[in-house]
Amino acid sequence: MEFKLDASFIEAIQNYAKLLNKEPSDIIKEALEDYFVKVEKELLEKSFEKESALTSFSSEEFFDGLDFDDE
Repeated sequence: MEFKLDASFIEAIQNYAKLLNKEPSDIIKEALEDYFVKVEKELLEKSFEKESALTSFSSEEFFDGLDFDDE
């Protein structure tokens, strides 16, 4: 697996590593972990919205076709 980063990203990572007194690989790891949490949350929200749209019926849709006899 090969990764290519723009020079500006490499410079930013190096600067933050110095500023935070961390290894550049730790900066990248933390950033990716935060990104994955964000994306997972977005995917779960989209999935919930799709499920919600499929299961939300109006009362007319829900009772349509049902026959209630008053006996």
